[in-house]
Amino acid sequence: MALDTTSPSAPARPDEPLEPLESLESSGPEAAPARTTGTALTPARSALVLFVLCAAQFMVSLDFSVLNVALPALGADLGMSQSALQWAVTAFALPSGGFLLLFGRTGDLFGRRKLFLTGLVVFGAASVLAAFAWNPAVFLTARALQGLGAAAIVPTGMSLLTTTFPEGPQRDRALGISGTLLSLGFTVGMVAGGVMTDTLGWRSTMGLLALFTLIVLPLAPGVLGESRTPQRPRLDVPGAVTVTGGLLALIYSLSSAAQRGFGDVDVPVALVAGVALLVAFVVIESRSAQPLVSLPMLRRPSVAWGNLGGLLTFSLMTTVVFVLTLYLQEVLHLSAAVTGLVFGVQGVLSVLAGMLAPKVIGRIGARRTLWVSLLVQGVLTAALVGVGASSGALLATVAVSLASMAHLGAIIAYGLTVTSGVPDHEQGLATGLVTTTQQVSITVGIPLLGVLATTQGDLLGGVRLVLGIAAALLIAGAALIGVGLRRKV
Repeated sequence: MALDTTSPSAPARPDEPLEPLESLESSGPEAAPARTTGTALTPARSALVLFVLCAAQFMVSLDFSVLNVALPALGADLGMSQSALQWAVTAFALPSGGFLLLFGRTGDLFGRRKLFLTGLVVFGAASVLAAFAWNPAVFLTARALQGLGAAAIVPTGMSLLTTTFPEGPQRDRALGISGTLLSLGFTVGMVAGGVMTDTLGWRSTMGLLALFTLIVLPLAPGVLGESRTPQRPRLDVPGAVTVTGGLLALIYSLSSAAQRGFGDVDVPVALVAGVALLVAFVVIESRSAQPLVSLPMLRRPSVAWGNLGGLLTFSLMTTVVFVLTLYLQEVLHLSAAVTGLVFGVQGVLSVLAGMLAPKVIGRIGARRTLWVSLLVQGVLTAALVGVGASSGALLATVAVSLASMAHLGAIIAYGLTVTSGVPDHEQGLATGLVTTTQQVSITVGIPLLGVLATTQGDLLGGVRLVLGIAAALLIAGAALIGVGLRRKV
């Protein structure tokens, strides 16, 4: 189905082609427009662009969860100890989260399409290497390269989407589809990972990612136009080093804490180093003539509060899914197949939410949709606290599925909130912030809260505790964001 190709102010004419990409860029003396090359975007071409960009985002989202249930089989095959298995996840998470801002800005300056295609090549080659890995060192190297490719794909793909489709119904629908697939990818990965590992072996999960790349990569060069700022300002190297190092240290410490706790000295040291580097980054940016991150942009209410909404919805939904997986299998003793079915219902309703969210946003606006969605997600998460020791599967299925619909609404609304009103030459930065929030949120939620469920002695009590904390954070966050977004941009 092609996107609506009418402008927000024009009467609906589904047969009217979009303007050339050049006309979609911002202008003004204070902000030079991003330069985009390409032909007119017809309805058919818009569908192909959206397919390529969304399929790439889905592929990366899939990678975050497809390997989780395969870890025991992977460890047995490659001879990795239980303690070493965390690196199968961490080796991907470190570069995929740590390099997002740097690659987002690099795409702005030197070409988003070019970096997007490079990321696809690196990701696909690394997936093949991971599928055929013959020892732990090769496998972990491949996972790190996958993460590096993902760090290039995600911000540049989002930037290409927001600079291709102008603000209004077109961008709303495009981000709606992208957000749906982003959320769905995580759920599909959990279900598909278990089925494929049981039937084809753990290597098939990496082969699936390589297959996605083979589908997307041949199409991308022909349908994506290049997009970048016309000037080539100097890259803020001190800012790039401190923010990348800070994010890497922060993600490492929180990922390690999920597996080993904070007792090992390297975990708190990395945490302190990460915070210190991020503080240094803020100081550097405030004094830089050509900063990597525009601090005035971070002071925009839409950017600051919008990213807080993204942080809450992503980190807490992944945490809820994690603890419910433990609850269904370890407390209710349901099989992996039945547990997968529960999250399959969640995935179906997420698709429905992705179709409805743009309509809701069109009626009440992205900002209001964001805080209302967080509030609904919080209330439904609070309902999950009522799960019991012998029953609760139905409650879990209904509540988490409806909560995922609100979660999907929050994802789409926060992406629109953060990127709306931002000139095209800074879209890479804005979407880099969006995607950094996404990746860091997925990484930190389980270490910070999910680990509580397994350290209480009583698993059911731990699950209820985590669900209660998540609900409280969502409800409080919704209230704060609702007030904060009342300020003008």
